[in-house]
Amino acid sequence: MTTNPSSKYLKIKERHPDFVETVEALGKAVKASGPIDEKTAQLIQLAGAAAIRSEGAVHSHAKRAIDMGADKETIRHALILLTSTIGFPNVVAAMCWVDDIIDGN
Repeated sequence: MTTNPSSKYLKIKERHPDFVETVEALGKAVKASGPIDEKTAQLIQLAGAAAIRSEGAVHSHAKRAIDMGADKETIRHALILLTSTIGFPNVVAAMCWVDDIIDGN
């Protein structure tokens, strides 16, 4: 699964190229500043996206985690680990959004 930016993201990038370039540079810089591998970074970002109930970010980081070699069981486990932290309803919502990606819905 090759990750392509959403049409909404591309529209924002078209309207505000300097802003998006700066945000992208920040993302690269923070990832390069430590020892965490890309797959783990995507799972961490997936967890953060689930915590703030960001459907688009959950979709994006699930796709990226898959691109980095995470299998569906790992992605789902990363989410259920959050239950005692962000609550069952938030985890279920994130699991549904991940299923959109994994099941291709």
